[in-house]
Amino acid sequence: MELGAVVTGAARGIGRSVVERLRSAGYRVVALDVAPEVKELAEDGWILPVVADVTADETPGAAVERAVAKFGRLDLLVNNAARFLRRPALETSDDDFDGLFATNVRPAFRFARAALPRLADSRGCIVNTASISGLIGVPNQVAYAMTKGAIVQLTRQLAVEWAPRGVRVNAVAPGAVDTGFMDEARAADPDPAASLAVTLSNHPIGRMSTPDEVARAIVFLAAPESAGITGTILSVDGGYVAR
Repeated sequence: MELGAVVTGAARGIGRSVVERLRSAGYRVVALDVAPEVKELAEDGWILPVVADVTADETPGAAVERAVAKFGRLDLLVNNAARFLRRPALETSDDDFDGLFATNVRPAFRFARAALPRLADSRGCIVNTASISGLIGVPNQVAYAMTKGAIVQLTRQLAVEWAPRGVRVNAVAPGAVDTGFMDEARAADPDPAASLAVTLSNHPIGRMSTPDEVARAIVFLAAPESAGITGTILSVDGGYVAR
C-alpha cells in the first residue's frame, strides 16, 4: 500500500533526509520549503517538491489537500520547518521573538490542524522536530528554546487529544546536527573553532548527529513498529541531556 506524507522544511538538512528516507520506505511525499533548492528533489510521482512559505495562511491547507488529491490519502505529517537564533535575552528584540514564533510554532499548529482530520481517516501520525533546547536550558537561545518548548507541548497536547481517533503524535529532539543550519550559526561566533569544540564536548559520543540519524528516528516514529508510542519526545542528541 502506498502511503502519503507532507514534510515541511524539506530542502536540506534533516528535512531532505526525511524525504529521502520516506521515499525508500514507500511513501509518496509533498516536500515543502521556501528555498528553491527543494526543486532538486526528484519530481517522479513519489516526491512532489513545492516551493512555499509555511507562514503563509493558505499553505497548510493547500499542502494537505494537494497530498490527498495526488496520493489519495495522508498518513504522515512531519513538521520540520524552523529557524535558529542564538542571542542573549537582553539582545533579543520583539521582532526576533515574534519572527521565531511565526516560523517555528504557528505553522506547526496550523499544519497539524489542517492534517488531523485526514490523519484520523488513515489512522496516521504527526512527527514534530523539536530540540534539546526545548527540554533543557541552553545559554543564548532564549527565544529559540521557547519555540521548541512550545513544539514539545504541542506534541503532548495533540497526542492526548487525538489518541481516541487513532492519530499518534510524537517528536524528535535533536542535539547539534551536522548541517548548514549549524554552520551558519557558528560563523557568527568570534572563534568558530572554539565554539565547535564546546559543542562537541557537550555530546558524550564526541560528535554531532547526522541529518540521516535524525531522519531515521522520525521514520521510526511513523512506522508500525512504534504503534504503541504517542506523546513521546525522542532525543537524538548523542547523550547531551543524559549528562
